[in-house]
Amino acid sequence: MTFPIANGGSTPPIYPAGGSGNSLQATGFIPEIWSGKLIEKFYASTVLASISNTDYEGEIKQYGDRVKIRTKPTINILPYSADGSLSLQRPSGSNVELYIDKGYYYNTILDDVMEVQSDLNLLSMWSDDAAEQMKIMIDQEVLAYIFAQADAANQGATAGKISGGINLGTQGAPLTLVNQNATGGDVEILDLLLRMGQCLDEQNIPETGRWVVMPAWAAAMLKNSELRQAYLTGDSVSTLRNGKLGMVDRFTLYISNLLPTSATSIAVSGGTSETVALSSGQSVFYAGHAHGLTFASQMTKVETMRSEQTFGTLMRGLQVYGRQVLDGKALVQSVVLNGGYNN
Repeated sequence: MTFPIANGGSTPPIYPAGGSGNSLQATGFIPEIWSGKLIEKFYASTVLASISNTDYEGEIKQYGDRVKIRTKPTINILPYSADGSLSLQRPSGSNVELYIDKGYYYNTILDDVMEVQSDLNLLSMWSDDAAEQMKIMIDQEVLAYIFAQADAANQGATAGKISGGINLGTQGAPLTLVNQNATGGDVEILDLLLRMGQCLDEQNIPETGRWVVMPAWAAAMLKNSELRQAYLTGDSVSTLRNGKLGMVDRFTLYISNLLPTSATSIAVSGGTSETVALSSGQSVFYAGHAHGLTFASQMTKVETMRSEQTFGTLMRGLQVYGRQVLDGKALVQSVVLNGGYNN
């Protein structure tokens, strides 16, 4: 017989507050006879650390802080004439403020009876899971935040700072991607990567350190494109054989299942949300350089304490962070549709 659980009457449940009864039974860890092995849990891959810079992370002190980031001024170069007077310039750079104004938390309780009767270190297991869930939540929020923040010349149907004729797709007219042999207005996925690379070239963005984030279906499409031929990537074997996307046109390629989709809405601090209103079936590609996006995070509190309302141990954690697009010229955005591959 398992230990009785508060369910109303003279012993109303304390946790979760406002819920329809105690959730202990639903946790699946009421001690009876349980296997010592847990079913493996898999987490969505996160990419934020790879596509942003964290140069200012060490300057965070507490929730609500802000960091002023100074940018280099642009010096004017003027024509010179002998015996002519020289124009005087006093260079001044602008400031970008990185606000540490976002945060997420978790708050759990382990009843003493459950801890004693369990053969698992539940708090440790929950802590590990909370850390992974926190990374996923923040990754998803930041990927939604940067939507539409690329420079005007790096998105839309007339992208390209110099050429002005690069079609990267829009919400009203997305690009339909195919793996190869595009017809009828479709676009090959390799062609899209080349277009995004050209946009960064025209903005004078450094070639080293560039990245692309794409959904999983696009990665499969890319592997079935002309990229299968090893000579296109310079690898000794094709990407289809080695199973890695690697680099294409100076881009390091990343797959993410956390990119915005139709009606993506992520709750953030202050009762607001990051909302991306893509139509059904639309996906977004991001490309850029770490210079374009900065991210700073700090877990300010992870603590365990005795509950004052029941016999149990509370474990809770708080993570605060800030994210800021420093330079939209170093970000590229494309809105696309899957042209039928693996649908």
